[in-house]
Parts: sequence; C-alpha cells; structure tokens
Amino acid sequence: MNYILFDGPSRNNLLPFTYTRPVADIRVGILTIREKWESFLEYTTTTVTEEYLSDKYPMVEMDENIMINASFLPNLKLVELVKRLKENQAIFKGENVIAFFTKEAQDDIDFNDYDAIEFEDDVIEIHHTWDIFSKNGEAIHEDFTLLTKGRTSLPIPASNSIIAPENIFIEAGAQLEFTTLNASKGPIYIGKNAEIMEGSVIRGPLALCESATIKLSAKIYGPTTVGPHSKVGGEINNSVLFGYSNKGHDGFLGNSVLGEWCNLGADTNNSNLKNNYAEVRLWDYQTEGFAKTGLQFCGLMMGDHSKCGINTMFNTGTVVGVSANIFGSGFPRNFVPSFSWGGNGGFTTYLTKKAFEVAKVVMDRRKIEFSDQDKVILEYVFEDTKKYRRE
Repeated sequence: MNYILFDGPSRNNLLPFTYTRPVADIRVGILTIREKWESFLEYTTTTVTEEYLSDKYPMVEMDENIMINASFLPNLKLVELVKRLKENQAIFKGENVIAFFTKEAQDDIDFNDYDAIEFEDDVIEIHHTWDIFSKNGEAIHEDFTLLTKGRTSLPIPASNSIIAPENIFIEAGAQLEFTTLNASKGPIYIGKNAEIMEGSVIRGPLALCESATIKLSAKIYGPTTVGPHSKVGGEINNSVLFGYSNKGHDGFLGNSVLGEWCNLGADTNNSNLKNNYAEVRLWDYQTEGFAKTGLQFCGLMMGDHSKCGINTMFNTGTVVGVSANIFGSGFPRNFVPSFSWGGNGGFTTYLTKKAFEVAKVVMDRRKIEFSDQDKVILEYVFEDTKKYRRE
C-alpha cells in the first residue's frame, strides 16, 4: 500500500510554519509528524501540499493509495485501522477525515459514497500553532515510548544528579556531565551526538534531538523540544524549536514555537502571560485579525529564517512570519509580517536578495545547501505576504 500525507483544512491555521513546509514536517514531541507515521507504518510517505512546495515535497501516487490527514498524530489503534482500510472506506474523528482509501484515477472524492469508520479513541490533533507547544508533553511521552521500546540507554555518567533515571534515555555519542536531570514529571530523551553542558538544570519532559546543544547553566522546564542541530541557553519553558535554530544566550522563552534557521539575540525575552492574566489572542492569517486561543499562557510564534537582535522584547502572543529581521528597543507589534526589517520604530521590506544572502551563509555553516527549491519557496512567500507589509 502507498501512504500519502496531506495538509488538510488546518494548513492555514498553522501558518507561518506551513509557509515553508507541509503539515507533515512540523515537529512536535521528539519526531516530526512524518517521522512518526513512517515509524508506525514502516513505510516511506510522500505528500500532498501547496503547489509551490511540491517540487521539494513531491507526491508519489500508485494504483492504490491511503491518504492520511497530517494534522492527526499516529498511535497503535489508529495505525491498525489505517492499515486495514479498503476501497470506499474512510476514517473520521467527528467531522474531520483522518484517512481514506483512493485509487489513482479518482480525482473527486465524495465521502457520502464512503463507508465511514468513526475513530472513538483519543488521538493528538495539531490544528493550531499553539497546539504544537500545548500538546508537546503528550507527544514527547508517546515518541519516547516508540523510540525506546526494546532498547537500552547508554549509561548516565556518574557526575550527573539524577531523579527518576528509568525515564531517561541517552543515544550514542551524547555528552552530559555535572547536570541535574529530573525526569519524575516526564521523560528526558537525549539524542545522538547531543550535548548538555555543565551546570544545566532540566525538568522533563524534554526532547533534545540529534546534535542539539544545551549550553552552560541553562534552565529548561518541560515539556520542551530542542530540534536537531539547535542550541539553547538561558531559561526555556514549554517551547518547541523545530531544528537548526538558536537561542544560545540568557533570556526567557516560554510557551513558544520557533521554526528552522531562527536566531534569538542575547538577552531576548518573550512574555507568555498578559499583565491582566487575560486570554491571549494570536494573529490569524485566515481572518487577518487576532483570534482567541483559549490560553492564558502563549508566547512567540516565529517562522523559518527569522531573527532578532540583542535585548529584543516580544509581547505576549506575538507572531513573526518568515525571514523577518527584528532589532532595536521597545516591543515590536504583535504581528510582524514575513520579510520585515526593523522593530518598534517601524519596519521596511527585507528584500529577498539580502535575505537569501543571509540564508546561504547560515545554512553553509551547517553544510546544508540553500537550494533553488528553497529560493522558489521563499520568493513565493515574499509575494504572498506582500499585503501584510507596510511598504
């Protein structure tokens, strides 16, 4: 059977992160959504996504296919149902389709003609940007079980102070000495070649992914994910960094999500709680206004390739688009459009030529090519988000 992950109706709710990737490539927990499905299915997946992303994330269609809504995270019961799908069958959770069987020649899908199978068990759903951090703890638990089942952790070096060592798993090549790890509130996963420097104090759940680094004397509160090749320091609470992003210095990051290739300057802080303790509103790309989150704690949402200078202050519930560059004193506004350059004093347009020069330098440092596909994607985002910028 051929499995294809599709973006589904939640794609626009997950902007700015889905400007540069399919829903399937969002990281929540230890793994991306795609990695979770492929691990359960033991099969490589492809993607149905926006046309401008399709060269980098293509779809492979066969005679018979099972389409899976990438907003739903897999679990054993759900995967069993998905694997058993037959022609004219679809799995639903309420009004939302989770997966369905289709043939290559089927262009139009009418679910009224399908045998509807209701999935009645619990399943993690990622429908909004804030779901990425608010459901991260549950996702870490599930990924930890998936990745460590039947395996043995490397021994924990004796210099570390440990609570609940049975909930700690260390992959090959990881380094940690003279740290404090408290896994009593949730598991701590330390990925291949990752490092936790001396003096760091960590309370799980924590996912420290491959080749990621926690710097000297950091304070990390779970549930937090530090994606591959990312570096973090200072104080972090309930946040997700997708990968290749840095918060390398002192300052606070809480209830937040950073995409890839982001960098927070030294002493950058974000607010995750309003002074009046009111519900946080976030910029909604669909309504082009600020929408209720239902959350009292919600911090910073920052799209790929965005950066800020030293001592930057982000207000509660700030959304920063793709390839923005923020600097200066005071608080920038709560919505910073993609390809914006400036801060509290105002913004100008960050031209793609300059943005691409920076992206190339940043990615070269990690020996990753800034490809023509990447340029096409960012050029599309630049044009698509022009209406939000004050030229």
